Amino acid sequence: MKQQKGFTLIELIIVIVILGILAVTAAPRFIDIQSDARKETLQGVKAAFQGAAQLVYAKAAIKGVQKSDDSDVLVNGATVDTVYGYPDADSLTSAAEIQKFVDIELGSDSELTIEDTASDGKIAIRFTNIATTTVSSVVSGCFIEYTNAASAGASPTISVNDASC
Repeated sequence: MKQQKGFTLIELIIVIVILGILAVTAAPRFIDIQSDARKETLQGVKAAFQGAAQLVYAKAAIKGVQKSDDSDVLVNGATVDTVYGYPDADSLTSAAEIQKFVDIELGSDSELTIEDTASDGKIAIRFTNIATTTVSSVVSGCFIEYTNAASAGASPTISVNDASC
């Protein structure tokens, strides 16, 4: 009679227990990948926005309007309203306005959208599938906030709030 070789029931149970322990310890690292991806996307959009704002400022400096609190420049054939040489947040109320000077995907076909809380020199770019709350014109959640330059020679503030991603 031939003797069959294989795993015993005890060996199989031990392997299943070890795999279960590994799954329990490793799973939380992989579950949070989506949140990390959102945070990094916001960082990328922030960098693109900063670079594009610098390009607009350079165009304003060439035109000589970088010290004006209400002007405009021509970028890629489109007029961009400026405040102290940088894009004016109050005029950036649609994806088309932002895409005049920066190449980021916004709008109905994108995961990112613009939220303009008031005409206060600020806009927020947020994920459409993550709820944000607005209390007294302050957006909270997972977003980038662009705030106009406060004076000539100052830069706009572009900050990332990724606490709720």
